[in-house]
Amino acid sequence: MVRAWVAAAATALTAGGALADRDATDAARVDWAAGQVIAGGTGIADRHAPSPAVALGTSRRGAVEAAQRRIAAKLGSLPLAAGGTLATRLGDAAVKARIDAAVGAAITLAAEPETDGSWHVTLAVPLEAIRVALDAPRALPAAGDAGPPVVVVEGVAGKPAIGWTVGGAAAATLWVKDIPEWARGAPRVKARSATRGAIALDAAPGGPATLYVIVAK
Repeated sequence: MVRAWVAAAATALTAGGALADRDATDAARVDWAAGQVIAGGTGIADRHAPSPAVALGTSRRGAVEAAQRRIAAKLGSLPLAAGGTLATRLGDAAVKARIDAAVGAAITLAAEPETDGSWHVTLAVPLEAIRVALDAPRALPAAGDAGPPVVVVEGVAGKPAIGWTVGGAAAATLWVKDIPEWARGAPRVKARSATRGAIALDAAPGGPATLYVIVAK
């Protein structure tokens, strides 16, 4: 449960030991351009293990749990496009359970074994997983999804947040300063406004399955 994770994180992060930051990159951070909440964690080797190789078997789990706790502690502060933060939604048991599942399924970005039998890992939870967790699963249209997979939206006068609708669609977003190379061939559209959690467009070429690359002013 997220609240339990957060409470444990607050205690563990001040206690040192296995959860002490190895470096500044261990602290949880939000990368809106990559669409991820990222954190690192270190699992200390069991000094009673007969060898460092044996210790590696258990220390990685400690590293994963440390990173997951950091991520969980960060999630409550994520801004929502309609106002407030994610913490305001955690009282809903169904939402909380889906958020817990997203944290438990965090993606491993890097995993480094140490010579003493400890591990250091870097995990990420996709912001899209958090957005999807806030509502019941979307029903797939009978004819399937249509529209381009990626649309670039330029001139958005808004700030990164979870849950923006774009052109009337509740869809995935990335917030960037410059259009990434992989999106340069995607359709482009201008934003008319960005208020009350909704980005209005001059045209609406995408849909709920489209990834909108938001280029903010």
